[in-house]
Amino acid sequence: MLLDMAADAFGERTAVVCGGRSLTYAEVRQKAQRAAVKLRESGVEYLALLDVNGPVLPVAIFAAGYAGIPYVPLNYRLTREEINALLERIAPALLVVGDEFRAQVDKRDELLMISSDEFVNAPAAAFEEEFVDPESVAVQLFTSGTTGKPKAALLRHENLVSYIVGTVEFGAAAEEDAVLVTVPPYHIAGISAVLSSTYACRRMVQLENFEATAWLKAAQDEMVTNAFVVPTMLGRIIESMENSRETVELPRLKALAYGGGKMPRATIERAMQLMPQVDFTNAYGLTETSSTVAVLTPDDHRLAMASDDEAVRKRIASVGKATGAVEIEIRDEQGQTVAAQQPGMIFVRGGQVSGEYKEQGSTLSEDGWFCTKDLGYLDDDGYLFLEGREDDVIVRGGENISPGEIEDVMISHPAVADVACVAIADEQWGEAVAAAVVLQPGASASVEELQALVRERLRSSRVPQRIEFRDELPYNELGKVLRRVIRQDFASLVEAA
Repeated sequence: MLLDMAADAFGERTAVVCGGRSLTYAEVRQKAQRAAVKLRESGVEYLALLDVNGPVLPVAIFAAGYAGIPYVPLNYRLTREEINALLERIAPALLVVGDEFRAQVDKRDELLMISSDEFVNAPAAAFEEEFVDPESVAVQLFTSGTTGKPKAALLRHENLVSYIVGTVEFGAAAEEDAVLVTVPPYHIAGISAVLSSTYACRRMVQLENFEATAWLKAAQDEMVTNAFVVPTMLGRIIESMENSRETVELPRLKALAYGGGKMPRATIERAMQLMPQVDFTNAYGLTETSSTVAVLTPDDHRLAMASDDEAVRKRIASVGKATGAVEIEIRDEQGQTVAAQQPGMIFVRGGQVSGEYKEQGSTLSEDGWFCTKDLGYLDDDGYLFLEGREDDVIVRGGENISPGEIEDVMISHPAVADVACVAIADEQWGEAVAAAVVLQPGASASVEELQALVRERLRSSRVPQRIEFRDELPYNELGKVLRRVIRQDFASLVEAA
């Protein structure tokens, strides 16, 4: 529906630009419908994507929608073993894969593979519109959990459409407007960028991978008006602007949204000083809520920066107020709603909220509330402040990292008897990995040796920034490691330093 409306009203308007390639909205629809015919003929039950940003992204999203099967973008930064484990869970599927990632995929029954270029350029075929149930699954996103095994979060058509029509005005973008998309396609922000831009009929300028100078060049060359970044990206953009020998000007940039992690107060303040013409928006959301549920608006940013009242100025570190499409409550451990300024668990309710997993089913309460497992509080005026995550997932630069997967690697070292990984504050990434390690009696291992092991088996983002050796780890009476205590120990070490 979203693409049909855009193609009917603004078919000749450019929809996506990436690396010299471009498609209009009419072309995206044509290619998506041709690809949908291929999907129907293949008899698969899922359409998976393993590739970086590009024109294939909107074509794949809408092709799956036309075919009435779930779209499943995969994290191309995972290891070969992790990628193939996820593919096993979605058979039978058609995998659209970029050339650089094909070698990562094992051949298997019930898995058809096609290159991204071949998928985008599927041959002409007669497409017939078929009814797609609004309650059917539109997107399946694998999201990391504390156990290390990714959960399959389900978003239904009605969830996504509720979010888009509740937050975006159809055709609101001017013909010259352009949004710079750098978030990866396997992130909910990447999916919502395609859907919201399509409904607004805005040109999407895609970068395959983020790099600050390339981001600035694209923003200048493509006359970008809108963008979304995670805090780490914004920090690097600011550094690049400040270190450039030439003055960096972004005369057309008028709106920049950020989210996916905690934004350091100093970073957003520097950004607002460097780009006074830009409207900054902080967007807080989750995969299970179809993206944004709370927003700190541009006016909120300006009021906070200009105020002498610390209560108002403090809001620059908040994620704003609930959007008009959802309700937000803070509850204590007994499930009771708490008063303003009191911390607790964040609950969300609204049409866009799915809260559903393939294996687990719906986690919504009988009256529709979803527990985000994020901790925070509301101030007296309804501004939401985040205080961490109950489920212990480490959020590094907008990427969720499971402590379990790192612990499994470290415990494989013959000298390691026990290990627990937790999040520590990091100015650049928001959070980083720290590890408390207990060695086998009489054994030895260096910090560098353990870091090298994780780097070899996983990747650099998983490498503990800090490792401390302990005689034992704290456990409760049920045998569960007390990560909260470990986090406090690391925080104390930082303060002492």
